[in-house]
Amino acid sequence: GVRAQACFNSVWNLPALQNEGRTQRPTSFSVVVAIDFGTTSSGYAFSFSNDPEAIHMMRKWEGGDPGVANQKTPTSLLLTPEGAFHSFGYTARDYYHDLDPEEAQDWLYFEKFKMKIHSTSDLTMKTELEAVNGKKVQALEVFAHALRFFKQHAVQELKDQCPSLQEKDAIRWVITVPAIWKQPAKQFMREAAYKAGLVSPANPEQLLIALEPEAASIYCRKLRLNQLIDLSCKPVANGLASELSINSSFRQAREQLRRSRHSRTFLVESGVGELWSEMQAGDRYIVADCGGGTVDLTVHQIEQPQGTLKELYKASGGPYGAVGVDLAFETLLGQIFGEDFIATFKAKRPAAWVDLTIAFEARKRAAAPFRSNPLNVSLPFSFIDFYRRHRGQNVETALKRSSVNFVKWSSQGMLRMSSEAMNDLFQPTVSQIIRHIDDLLKKPDVKGIKFLFLVGGFAESAMLQHAVQSAFGSLCRVIIPQDVGLTILKGAVLFGLDPTIVRVRRSPLTYGVGVLNKFVEGKHPKEKLLVKEGKNWCTDIFEKFVSVDQSVALGEVVQRSYCPARVGQRKIIINIYCCATDDVVYITDPGVRKCGTISLELDEVDEPSCPKSRRREIRASMQFGDTELKVAAMDVRTSKTVRATIDFLSN
Repeated sequence: GVRAQACFNSVWNLPALQNEGRTQRPTSFSVVVAIDFGTTSSGYAFSFSNDPEAIHMMRKWEGGDPGVANQKTPTSLLLTPEGAFHSFGYTARDYYHDLDPEEAQDWLYFEKFKMKIHSTSDLTMKTELEAVNGKKVQALEVFAHALRFFKQHAVQELKDQCPSLQEKDAIRWVITVPAIWKQPAKQFMREAAYKAGLVSPANPEQLLIALEPEAASIYCRKLRLNQLIDLSCKPVANGLASELSINSSFRQAREQLRRSRHSRTFLVESGVGELWSEMQAGDRYIVADCGGGTVDLTVHQIEQPQGTLKELYKASGGPYGAVGVDLAFETLLGQIFGEDFIATFKAKRPAAWVDLTIAFEARKRAAAPFRSNPLNVSLPFSFIDFYRRHRGQNVETALKRSSVNFVKWSSQGMLRMSSEAMNDLFQPTVSQIIRHIDDLLKKPDVKGIKFLFLVGGFAESAMLQHAVQSAFGSLCRVIIPQDVGLTILKGAVLFGLDPTIVRVRRSPLTYGVGVLNKFVEGKHPKEKLLVKEGKNWCTDIFEKFVSVDQSVALGEVVQRSYCPARVGQRKIIINIYCCATDDVVYITDPGVRKCGTISLELDEVDEPSCPKSRRREIRASMQFGDTELKVAAMDVRTSKTVRATIDFLSN
């Protein structure tokens, strides 16, 4: 009994959460578990709802990489040749690496697969992912395997801490996704979580989808000044910030990062952190979440007195994450050794290829803006050997003959990359990020930004930090939380404890339905005329529920009534259309597409007892202010709830 007790009166006796002017709904969950499912690395963290000040990071259960101290694990999944789950994370990577090359060709190894969900325009439940060996597996399966892995680990860790925990109803799960993801991708994550058994589709509210930069923003609100690295506070020498001082402040920052990583429990301020007490009501800030796959920008304003957050502009960004640097390295290898050779090498020696990418990853993290000495990337022996056998010449010869500047061969069997070569690999991705932030700052709604928070795994890169500081340091304070790679994970836990903290969001698109209106001569085009029961109707009119970039508060609903077309009808299906602009008139206009369907399932009614004159009326309520679109419906006459679902994946 003592251990069970201990997990509820955690050793940290902190002041109780001040109720920040908002009544928090009593949660029926005794613990929140958040999973940060990233492009390159993933992890989970949790907090008990009666001790919300303490956020616990997942325990380490496997080896890490040299030089990469991280609480997260690589997003790498290994399935057996038959497609059964084998392992995840470092374990998957190491096992795959140790397989015999011939055997490895049959095993299904997946990494960096989250981006596929972002880039697939017609995502469905049947979308497939390609393993390193080229074989295909349903994406939903792959995601479910990964989520199931985290579920099992998290539940086991919770049970060890708290043997009395009732797993089924006690846990609220939170999964993070980029804010720029569209509805189908968010729904896809939810379906994968159902498939993985995190929650049952019968209790959808037990799983929250959190938006990554939003989670980061919630965590940043709680920061104390000693948990920040303020890139803007540079010592000034003779009126000029010397390059040296920037470098040394980066070095101190690195040291702090290293030190803060040893503890697994983080304490969060109750109320609002010191930095925020400096901030006035109405202050605006940008969170730039730079991850492995995407850059995701959110603009928030603090609302007093309750300290809620209000989004000022719809989420923006794009696929400009750290993976872009890896792809640039792959292109460079193709220029030196031939693209066809690299393709063959990947197919025939997949494990050695993964080795090479890991070697590059460590050097990528060491890249800094004012570095003069070159960085060495070790080529696996099998690469050198394979090249000699395939091309009949040495790797060294290839380097000498290639037109690539700044990359040499070192006698220890390494690619020697000068700092210029490394800069060139970062340049395209970093400049895209700078351009996106710059575009955002120019928007009329985004005037008067005080702070720019740089978060996400890529924000650990000195190259990116320096570029952002140089570009925007004169406009606002550029701030990096200490444990920047874990910011989103910790914020996602806080979001799970109180999802009402973000009170107003902006709609990413214009949503609506197609309706019939009375036909007006001279206003409506002839081809839209429909004559029905002697009346003239205009078809295909786009009736808006919500417009792009419109502010929508949490809990705000758009209501519409629908009457079944015939007696005894059991299902009403309503097509939802969306568009990226606001000036739409017809659902046939360019840029409008059908993006989803609402289904209302009607019970049988005692038809005879119901007067024929009164048609049944179903009132549907849609919510656009949450992280996902939601719909509910009721039968107006009986006030009975009607089962309503919204689907973006089966188009």
